[in-house]
Amino acid sequence: MNASNPDITSTLSSRAALVTGAGVGIGRAAAEVMAAAGAFVGIHYRTSRDGAEAALATIQEAGGTGMLLQGDLTNADSCRSLVDQFVEKAGRLDILVNNAGSPIERVKMEACSLELWEQILSTNLTSAFLVTQQAIPHLRASGNGAVVNNLSLSVQTGGANGSGPYAIAKGGLQVMTRTLARELAPEVRVNSIMPGVIETRHHEEFTSPERMAEYRQETPLGRNGQAEEVAAVISFLVSDAAKFVNGATLDINGGRFLR
Repeated sequence: MNASNPDITSTLSSRAALVTGAGVGIGRAAAEVMAAAGAFVGIHYRTSRDGAEAALATIQEAGGTGMLLQGDLTNADSCRSLVDQFVEKAGRLDILVNNAGSPIERVKMEACSLELWEQILSTNLTSAFLVTQQAIPHLRASGNGAVVNNLSLSVQTGGANGSGPYAIAKGGLQVMTRTLARELAPEVRVNSIMPGVIETRHHEEFTSPERMAEYRQETPLGRNGQAEEVAAVISFLVSDAAKFVNGATLDINGGRFLR
């Protein structure tokens, strides 16, 4: 048996990766980690321009390459322009990380207005559909395309404290992962990650410090996760080290939730 052991750096060094919602948190960490492994990275943001610029500066200071991309992912024309700009600059599109998303507002189902419901689904599910649809021809042309969708532990728990609509949207994204894993194979692999409690701006905005402390105590590893740890898993999934992984969802939660 002639086995090879590809590492992440060797398989990302000539590839181009587009990361949505890359101005903060997990998206920013993913862009920086993949750029450090040699990928040309597209740093998408909607409103977090300062964070996106800081991410690009960090990448360039370390000798990496990338570009900034601004756009509203709930708009089909914006998604088309975004992908076109990236491919024009990078010359190709090998990797797509659908990271952008937000609970927007915590509200229980019985009190959720139709307007808010549609906004949450559009922000977290329709946006990923629109970007991926535009990216598919380029990912196929790559011959070694990879997509990673960022889910949420709330998919397993059903959402807590009013995060039900967000959990439902992320659940749809998990099903989309499985659908595309079949439809795009063998040219493109599609996987997802399911982070637990990661200490990012997301939880600074939506979770109290007291609850964050409780999460640490509830986690077998005794702490919450860091964005860089999630980024490392994303980089693994899009690399040839995971070339037989397709349609999977990887848990990154320190053992807090076991399936």
